Amino acid sequence: MLFWHVPAPNEAMLISGSKRQSQDTQFRIVTGHGSFVLPVKQKVRMLSLALQESEIAEDCVTQQGIQLTVRAVCVFKVGDDAVSIANAARRFLSEQNQMQELVGRIFAGHLRSIIGGLTVEQIIRERSRVAQEVMAGSHGEMEKLGIVVDALQIQEIEDATGYINNLAAPHAAAVASQARIAQAKADQEASEREQQAAALKAEYERDTAIKRAGFLAQTEQSRARAAQAGPLAAARATQEVTEEQTALAQRNAALTAQRLEAEVRRPADAEAYRKRTLAEADRDRVKFEADASAYTERTLAQAQADANAARAASLRDGNQELIAANRIVENLPALADAAARGMAGADLTVLNGTDGVSQIAAGIASQGLAILRSLQHSAAPTATSAGAVPGAPTADPNVNGRPTPRLPDQS
Repeated sequence: MLFWHVPAPNEAMLISGSKRQSQDTQFRIVTGHGSFVLPVKQKVRMLSLALQESEIAEDCVTQQGIQLTVRAVCVFKVGDDAVSIANAARRFLSEQNQMQELVGRIFAGHLRSIIGGLTVEQIIRERSRVAQEVMAGSHGEMEKLGIVVDALQIQEIEDATGYINNLAAPHAAAVASQARIAQAKADQEASEREQQAAALKAEYERDTAIKRAGFLAQTEQSRARAAQAGPLAAARATQEVTEEQTALAQRNAALTAQRLEAEVRRPADAEAYRKRTLAEADRDRVKFEADASAYTERTLAQAQADANAARAASLRDGNQELIAANRIVENLPALADAAARGMAGADLTVLNGTDGVSQIAAGIASQGLAILRSLQHSAAPTATSAGAVPGAPTADPNVNGRPTPRLPDQS
């Protein structure tokens, strides 16, 4: 509407010419809402409440006499209260475009006074302190101007004399040395890590190659096995056939050996045993014959000797009764020889070896002695009744040139 005015959110509307004021000012301040303005009688002006920025670049001298160029930024605005708006309107309403320059000059003066009482080291290390002291020093003046400072930042400190550079040189050198050391360590660590990475890569490649070779070997082995499956099966079948043939041959050999054992060896052993038994029987027979012949000869010789001794004794003593017996004794060798020849021609089986031969010889001898005793008994009565054997010599001790043997006493 033509008579209704509404200020922007960042503006304050100043209405002059009204007789009613709610503030202690000569004009009415309206913010945040509209107001009716009478034309011709009242006049409306707008005061910006927006945030503004002022750049400061000022040459300052420190407590040490070193000249520095300080660059700062001041952020300010007109206060929102009626007093601040009234103070700012009275001073800057017609010169709002120059408000930044005026505020910058005010802060530049305070900045020079604050830096003049500090050293370069303090300014560099305590910039926030410098900003706070400048704001505190200008607070009264800013309040009178109706301005509220939101922030003051020192952006840059320039040193034309090189003091700051020289001041920072030892630290820069130390930092550079540390940087070089750190870089060397970093390079060394990087080299070590690169070497480790290369070793790991080589190890991985080696393991990969080994695994690949293993896979290839397994593949080739599988292929070879597949290719040899047929020949292996044939070879196994041939081996099984060979084993069966070998087992069959062994069984045949065992049967042949058993057949030879039953048909050849055992009969041969039996025949050998038979021949060996016959040979032993022949040997024992021959030995028996020899022993019998020797025993017969010894017996005959002994009997002859005994007969001769008895004949001689009987003739010497004049015992004529034994002459007849002597004759019989003279015929005993012939009788024993005939008995021996009869036994020699007989087929005898000797069961107990030499003992049997001795027993047989002893039996023959005992038979001969029994015959002799029977003859003696038969001749004794004749000799007793006749007194002497006719034709027997009485005084000659020898009969037929041999001594007459004395017969043993039969009692």
